[in-house]
Amino acid sequence: MVPTPVQEEITEVACLESDLQNGQMKEVEVGQQKVLLVRGEAGFSAVGGLCSHYGAPLVKGALLGDRVRCPWHGACFNIKTGDIEDYPGLDCLPAYKVKVDDGKVYVTIKNKMTKRVKEMGGRVPDVCHTVMLIGGGPASLVCAETLRQNSYGGRIVIVTKEELLPFDKPKLSKALNVESGNILLRQSDFLQEHGIEVWTQREVISVDTGAKTVALGDGTVHGYNQLLIATGCRARAMQCPGAELENVKVLQSFRDAKEIHRLAVGKKVVVVGTSFIGMEVAAYLSDKAAIVSVIGTSDYAYQMSLGPAVGKMAMQILKDQNVKFYMKDGVSEIRGENGKVKEVLLKCGSVLDADVVVLGIGVTPNSDFLKGSQIATDSKSHVVVDKFMRTNVPDIFSAGDVASFPLTLRQNLQVNIAHWQMAHAHGRIAALNMLNKPTEMNSVPFFWTMLKGKSVRYAGYGEGYTQIVFKGNVEEQKFLAFYIKEGVVVAAASMNFDPAVARLAEMMATGRTITKAQAESDDLSWLQMP
Repeated sequence: MVPTPVQEEITEVACLESDLQNGQMKEVEVGQQKVLLVRGEAGFSAVGGLCSHYGAPLVKGALLGDRVRCPWHGACFNIKTGDIEDYPGLDCLPAYKVKVDDGKVYVTIKNKMTKRVKEMGGRVPDVCHTVMLIGGGPASLVCAETLRQNSYGGRIVIVTKEELLPFDKPKLSKALNVESGNILLRQSDFLQEHGIEVWTQREVISVDTGAKTVALGDGTVHGYNQLLIATGCRARAMQCPGAELENVKVLQSFRDAKEIHRLAVGKKVVVVGTSFIGMEVAAYLSDKAAIVSVIGTSDYAYQMSLGPAVGKMAMQILKDQNVKFYMKDGVSEIRGENGKVKEVLLKCGSVLDADVVVLGIGVTPNSDFLKGSQIATDSKSHVVVDKFMRTNVPDIFSAGDVASFPLTLRQNLQVNIAHWQMAHAHGRIAALNMLNKPTEMNSVPFFWTMLKGKSVRYAGYGEGYTQIVFKGNVEEQKFLAFYIKEGVVVAAASMNFDPAVARLAEMMATGRTITKAQAESDDLSWLQMP
């Protein structure tokens, strides 16, 4: 074995003690490494300066108490330990030694790394206990890693229909032609090292809760001691004549993304749906396809979720790229020739030439395999869980897009939230409760969407909002939107207004109520924007 080289410690003056006041942070460089230096009530602390998710500069994020929230996608880190406390992302930040001497602040770094894997154990041979995780998304992966981080020594098996190991699914709609090796959340050797088995291209078709077994599509039956149902959702198919034609596609898998890219380049594309997937696919294809046409049932994109003004602005971004919109309309028929799409007939009577049709018309929970079991689902087929991610059946948990759970910031309203960040958080909570470490689900929902390099951030849960209060200018693509319900801010969205949404998410996470009056005030000092 080649010995690991010993890296020398590098100590440098980061700043003067007087440069930072209590509650302030600053990005400094030590040994050409970006470091986030924070001054709190207990003194100075230093951690890696870049978010472990996508490398955002954390100095531009929101600092509240002992944690900093990433401005881009909402991941949270403890400023003393560097540990990740909310998601997305899997890894922690490196933490560095800080010393104050004679009015100068010294930071010592040892390893030049931008992220740190939390210490994990592995399989212990004599432990006869199996946790089976159904579904290959972030809920299952975070659950598996959290179990290993907390000294669980039993067998961990992730069962997934996907052909890939757990991967970064939000990238698919933003970059359809991405290579599989660039989107894996963990490499196979990492999973093997920590005793996390992943069975790809295998599907669970039924669960016997009495016998504690699952049956797979290949005819095999496997036992479990504890089970996580994290099967997510599948893209909804079109119900119209011609929907079965070749080149009518949904974006579900890595292979779907590659195929849509291949079929669309230089061709006429019709995208059905003006929510996040449809709009992102249209944006990606806008400079690759010959023509991109988008069909929506409402007046504007995102009308229910983000409101008409934001939807109109988003549509303009795409119109500037020659994307054509057909709103307040729908598909009556997809017509083909030799089994392939040729044109799309709209309900208004218009006909659009098309070589490929991409559907983004919603999702259906993957819970069909639970029919006949004792596991409770709601009227929309989501698996019902409590704040500990427990189903009604002992030792069975559920997480991610397939689950319906009580949302703390909406007085424990039972909700389904299909956010990437939320699935991570669910996985962690499920694992801790599997280990009899009672922990409630309290994360604030956070998501983002990207159109032609411009990102909308969103935090909270805005369903049922009755008013939107804007700061800035939506048309100029620099705004902050507060979503109001019953006199209280229940959600916020922004573009080019960082770190406002991250800040609001942190305030919501600590249980603060933000009133309509605060949102309407010209004085936003309560938001503590830099």
